[in-house]
Amino acid sequence: MRYLADVAALTRKDLLLELRAKETVPSLLLFVLAALVVFHFALPDGSGEVAGQGLLWVAIVFTALLALTRAFVAEREQGLIDGLVLAPCDRSAIWAAKSLAVLAFLGIAELVALPAFAAFFSPVDATTVAAVVLADLGICGVGTLVGAMGVAGRARELLVPLLFLPLAIPIVVGGVGASVTGEPRYLGFLALYDTIFLLVSWASFEYVVAE
Repeated sequence: MRYLADVAALTRKDLLLELRAKETVPSLLLFVLAALVVFHFALPDGSGEVAGQGLLWVAIVFTALLALTRAFVAEREQGLIDGLVLAPCDRSAIWAAKSLAVLAFLGIAELVALPAFAAFFSPVDATTVAAVVLADLGICGVGTLVGAMGVAGRARELLVPLLFLPLAIPIVVGGVGASVTGEPRYLGFLALYDTIFLLVSWASFEYVVAE
């Protein structure tokens, strides 16, 4: 129960900071909508639904990358990361809370992005929505670990994409496969990815922030 209380308190802190600053969510909304508009006009007529589905996942991954690069901005600029690490709580609670906060921000952006995609390209079915939800879990869990690695580095804006994008390739493969074919095996693939990488991220976060 103490662990869950710590996670809830840290998540509430991140959400309140965003409500006051109003920086992350507007930037995510602007980015994902701009990306879909550019893709809409750049995609040749008659290029097909498959290309559109691929572009949806490109937009989601890069929107998530923008959220992840901003995940530890407050801690970095105000020097709070050391305080969080020294706080009397399980360090993995920091990872869980930050992942939940990023998941909330990304979810808000996708509530706008998916209807926009349906308007520009093709309708969004239940399989695609399920794939997006599973992908978000993996993106936020793995991305938060990567963001913690980059927060202490000098070239953090370069380090986070370099580490995150290779890890996001299986998410794109599973997401595009689920969106295009509708086969459950791709959802199972995303669920397996989430299970493995969330456990690895949860277990290794303490060592990452300690270093």
